[in-house]
Amino acid sequence: MRDKIRHPFWVDVDVVERTGSTNADLAAAVGLPEGTVLVAEVQDAGRGRIGRAWTSPPGAGLLFSALLRPTEVPRERWGWLPLLAGVACVDALTGVDAHLKWPNDLLVGPERKKAAGILAEVAGDAVVLGIGLNVTLTADELPPDRPDTTSLALAGAPVLDRELLLPAILDALAENYESWRTGGDEALRAAYRERCDTIGRLVRVSLPAGETLHGRATDVDAEGRLVVDGRAIAAGDVVHVRPE
Repeated sequence: MRDKIRHPFWVDVDVVERTGSTNADLAAAVGLPEGTVLVAEVQDAGRGRIGRAWTSPPGAGLLFSALLRPTEVPRERWGWLPLLAGVACVDALTGVDAHLKWPNDLLVGPERKKAAGILAEVAGDAVVLGIGLNVTLTADELPPDRPDTTSLALAGAPVLDRELLLPAILDALAENYESWRTGGDEALRAAYRERCDTIGRLVRVSLPAGETLHGRATDVDAEGRLVVDGRAIAAGDVVHVRPE
């Protein structure tokens, strides 16, 4: 898989059979250069947003983390990185309907179910971006408690070869990252809004303090926050409410 990576930004791509968490491994390592990627066939302690576990049968998913060092960018702008990774995933997939649920869940297929999650974690002067993509999972292999999940195979995606998917995502990630780092947030914001399926929908948002917000999502603001009925939300678990 590492032999397929051609973009010069990625200086080291390592593939391991099994680890606890690729995010944790990169975050704990000292002195790794920007552009380091760690791919795992299996993660025993993979994590998603809001503390959720992320599991996948061996060889059925694409599980990797990438190390970025945006040291020339003010830290208050680093919150755009997980949204940037979501844009890159949408851009990399061909032949399948793909959108984003705020902030960075990848939705695919006509039912717009979740096929990938992204977790960004700050580690000193670096940001580790972890991506877990369901590629060939069958319906029986998906989490039974998550009926809103799917895989590229179940969504009818024509490209299921992980040796093609990984370079495509990394290419899109590097290109979007370099443009954002030098050009600012507005172009990324415009690209994100075009791909965001949450904007315009009725939503239910579970906020960190325990409050639940109901309303219509109208925008993503200049800081990457979701705007619901005029209120900017920086963090929360969003559910798209389908009208009866």
